[in-house]
Amino acid sequence: MLRRDDRLLGVVKAFARIALSLFYRIEIEGQDRLPPEDAFVLLPKHQRWQDIPIIALAAPRPLYYVAKHDLFTNPLTRWFLGSLGGIPLNRHEPIKSRESIRAVMAALKSGEGVVVFPEGTYYVNRMGSGKPGLVRLIIGRAAAPLIPAGLRYREGKGKTAVHVSFGTPIYPDASGPGRSVLDRVMKEIAALSGLGEKRGNGVR
Repeated sequence: MLRRDDRLLGVVKAFARIALSLFYRIEIEGQDRLPPEDAFVLLPKHQRWQDIPIIALAAPRPLYYVAKHDLFTNPLTRWFLGSLGGIPLNRHEPIKSRESIRAVMAALKSGEGVVVFPEGTYYVNRMGSGKPGLVRLIIGRAAAPLIPAGLRYREGKGKTAVHVSFGTPIYPDASGPGRSVLDRVMKEIAALSGLGEKRGNGVR
């Protein structure tokens, strides 16, 4: 099921870099904390849809992205997102996402980086509750480190500044509870995003 087309991804990233530069000024911190070759799971804050291309530009290597299955219903969209590294996931009916879960594990076993938004949807300037299901599954099947990431958008005159902060890798114990590990990750994401413990309702 893994079918990322790195040539197409390169073209799209070049276009995104130009388009986003008209509106955003991207600042990156902790880029060296992402393993250059080994597998990892990147767990970023989800503020708005622009997070996805911004993370792609901030990361030093191509990534796979776990995204809600609703985005993949159209055949053309499914092909395009899949070619960019998108992996659909139905959080409400996991049984329908068995192939997607296999794809996530195959990517990690191949030494790839996989992005999982632990909140599941947008929480603008607030932290949502982490969804432990997929994270717990990954911890139980792979030894890849979990890397929290924060995104801060600072509006002002001219371009919006976006600060992307990659946190210190967390190496969970596969025998430990996934919930406690995710709680730690969520606290790191909140700190990296400058949000503390602020909570709020998601925007779907």
